[in-house]
Amino acid sequence: MKRKEPLYRKVNTRTHGVRHGGGASYAYERNTKREKNSEASRGSMHSGQHHGLDYTPLFRFLLSRVGRDWDAVYSEAIARLDKSDPIFWMVARTNDDRQSVVRIGESSYYSGLYIDDDGKLALVDPNLRIEQLTPRCPCCTHTFNGVLFTKKFQDPVTEPPS
Repeated sequence: MKRKEPLYRKVNTRTHGVRHGGGASYAYERNTKREKNSEASRGSMHSGQHHGLDYTPLFRFLLSRVGRDWDAVYSEAIARLDKSDPIFWMVARTNDDRQSVVRIGESSYYSGLYIDDDGKLALVDPNLRIEQLTPRCPCCTHTFNGVLFTKKFQDPVTEPPS
């Protein structure tokens, strides 16, 4: 039986000019004599950093499973992931966590999901359409569920709303 592909992919992190947070200040602080007993000198230099993973396949998978039994969707997703946290970036755990649009990254937006009373995966706002969304800035490529925004950026200072 063929093993299913993971629901994440590795991103090229060695490209020239790619920077992933952090700074040099920590590296210089780590080996100074006056900071010998500080927390910085005892801790890992890379704790909590997980660069190079793109969960776009997971988000598409979840959107394609709307209306299906949550337990089956969750068990399939978790078997194909490295950790469960990214699932709940889109799927609300409680009623208070529900959002019609979820921003993932700088300019990628996805439909918010939740588990309905019947245990099915559902859209928070099934009537939401890409035509209703407006980009936040003129410089980025904004997407909703993987599709480019249709509206253009309007500067509220120089352009009156249409």
